[in-house]
Amino acid sequence: MDIDTWWGLVGRAREAAGDRADDRDLPDDPLPGALTDVLAALDPAEIVDFAVTADEVTASAYRWPLWNAAYLIEGGCGDDGFMDFRDGLVLLGREVFTRAVADPDSLAGLPVVVRMSRGESGWIGYESLDGPVKAAYARAGGEADAFHAAVEAADRGRIRTGEPGGENGDAEDADAMRRQLPRLAALFLD
Repeated sequence: MDIDTWWGLVGRAREAAGDRADDRDLPDDPLPGALTDVLAALDPAEIVDFAVTADEVTASAYRWPLWNAAYLIEGGCGDDGFMDFRDGLVLLGREVFTRAVADPDSLAGLPVVVRMSRGESGWIGYESLDGPVKAAYARAGGEADAFHAAVEAADRGRIRTGEPGGENGDAEDADAMRRQLPRLAALFLD
């Protein structure tokens, strides 16, 4: 699936979620259900292609500077938390995602991040894009138990990086974070 088509599907789900697409909170987050609905209109093979492209997109965000931003925003962020963060970042749409990968400090401008810095409700992350995609696959007539095998078969031969890209600043070093992510540090450290 080409990247424009992929982001177009995410955009359609965001449109269906309406004014809550950028400002989600559990347990009634409308965006995962909207994504399932959009994808369920595709055939199962296209949904597998969506899942493979999702892996590629989130892998492009596997970068130390973004991980450090997630660490500041969430008050800590391990491996699983960073996967959730990147999946949720995808749900914020192409523009926010692309800008955040290029400049993680840009996340300081998101209203949800500002609220989080004040200890108010909000979360960028999402537990896993896999859930809504797998549900769409089943609704489109694919065998739910065969979903992961179909994605693995379609994903064979792709090389995954072992370590995050970019320069790693020590997320627990406040001075390093002030230099690397000054806007986020101003929200969460000062």
